[in-house]
Amino acid sequence: MNTQRITAPQIQRRKGKTPIVALTSYHAHTAAIVDRHVDLVLVGDSLGIVMYGMENTLSVPLDLMIMHAKAVVRGTTRVLVVVDLPFGSYEESPECAFRSAVQVMKQTRCGAVKLEGGGVRMAETIKFLVERGVPVMAHIGLTPQNILTMGGYRTQGRDRDSWAGLHADAEVVSAAGAFALVLEGMVEPLAREITDRVAIPTIGIGASAACDGQILVLEDLLGLNPHPPKFVKVYGDLGDAIEDAVASYADEVRARTFPARQHLYD
Repeated sequence: MNTQRITAPQIQRRKGKTPIVALTSYHAHTAAIVDRHVDLVLVGDSLGIVMYGMENTLSVPLDLMIMHAKAVVRGTTRVLVVVDLPFGSYEESPECAFRSAVQVMKQTRCGAVKLEGGGVRMAETIKFLVERGVPVMAHIGLTPQNILTMGGYRTQGRDRDSWAGLHADAEVVSAAGAFALVLEGMVEPLAREITDRVAIPTIGIGASAACDGQILVLEDLLGLNPHPPKFVKVYGDLGDAIEDAVASYADEVRARTFPARQHLYD
């Protein structure tokens, strides 16, 4: 039976209504589990850190995103699958971003792409993509692809003087046609104000429960990250469970007594 997938416009229409539930996934088998419980799955460039042990997301290539997105799309039937455009694949120009987005969507059959940054710099690109049929999720606040210029993973909005710029970022990407907006690493009062003012749903990660929805990195939620961000509530303890299972397996194998065998050359 074919199940109709959730679409970007359906997510957009959830503004101020039922909270949007989102998680990351990078594999077909975890995506199949997540598919039954959430509205949106993000194939995030965080896979560089989570799966490949990279220091940050800056080294993740477009081909790697496509490979993992294919797996996630194959593993799901109903969620909206959104794929991050990685660093260097869209910033040069709207035309560059369009070529990358089309490559992602054609090869993976995902439903939307996400790109980081706000303000006029990204608004032109978002408008260019949306006008050409590419649904776009925007992302402001703490943007990991800009971590070197931001000076680290710092919560945004602690200085109230910065709020006007972040409000402007949110409003301009909304006006440009983004269907949703990720708010990352942001103080609660600012996230609440942005959520109240913009016409599109906000999806928070480390931005409080004031948003229209929430997203977490699946491995953080499951306890597979030994050093999860402070804002993360860990819902499972799979790290210890996996270690216990592996240790039990290793102990069992080492305890086996093999029958005596005559060496071929004896």
